[in-house]
Amino acid sequence: MTQLLAILNGILITTMIMMNGELASHIGNYHATVFIHLSGFILITVFMLIQRKKFKNKNEKFPLYLYTGGIIGVLTVVFNNFSTIHLGVTITLGLSLFAQTTTSLIIDHYGLLGSIKHPFNKHKLIGLGCIILGIFAMFI
Repeated sequence: MTQLLAILNGILITTMIMMNGELASHIGNYHATVFIHLSGFILITVFMLIQRKKFKNKNEKFPLYLYTGGIIGVLTVVFNNFSTIHLGVTITLGLSLFAQTTTSLIIDHYGLLGSIKHPFNKHKLIGLGCIILGIFAMFI
């Protein structure tokens, strides 16, 4: 089930990037980013109201940097919008996939940000190589 959700997530991300880039080309990158996040806020608020979810405060100690995901989300939308307008969806997603994979390999190898260590091995180079070849093929 989780693999299916990951596939669905990939489909949604591709569709979102295309739609966000198109919106940004019509109303501007920053205005589009505000609307995109406002509509997301409205949707998650509706979900929380339907499920009667309340904000939890467990008084746990955890790193404050975990709250920066929203900042990263805004930057991701702004950068994707700009890239999609100038490069198209395919190249934007190909380069993003390469950067995501490389970053995740580093995080996994060193166990950064509190993650479990998953050491790098030569087999992972095959996947990374395929992504690089795919990006080069798209540029030709």
